[in-house]
Amino acid sequence: MNMSGFLKRLRQKKWFAIASNVYVLVITGFLVWMLFLDTNSWMTHRELNKEIKKLEEQRSQLEEEITKDKALIEKLKDPEQLEKYARERYNMKKEGEEVFIIEYEDSLKTNQDE
Repeated sequence: MNMSGFLKRLRQKKWFAIASNVYVLVITGFLVWMLFLDTNSWMTHRELNKEIKKLEEQRSQLEEEITKDKALIEKLKDPEQLEKYARERYNMKKEGEEVFIIEYEDSLKTNQDE
């Protein structure tokens, strides 16, 4: 079997005629370039879309925190609420007053928990 006979039979196959068509080759090259090699490729857009989705989720979480903080600020405009918050959060006390912090056994770390 010689090489020219092999090429002749290969050229007679329908898939080879389609695959060796200039238009098919150019379009295939263009698609490969646009999907994988170009700076604006499909791969780059996919990564950027993932990043956008992650940032949008982070944005919604931060907006929820802002809403909670605004509600807390409104609540703390009342002096009684401000005093209560300071006592609970920062263990503050009035002059001459004693504060006892009660910790429950299940909230304390023991050597067995570590």
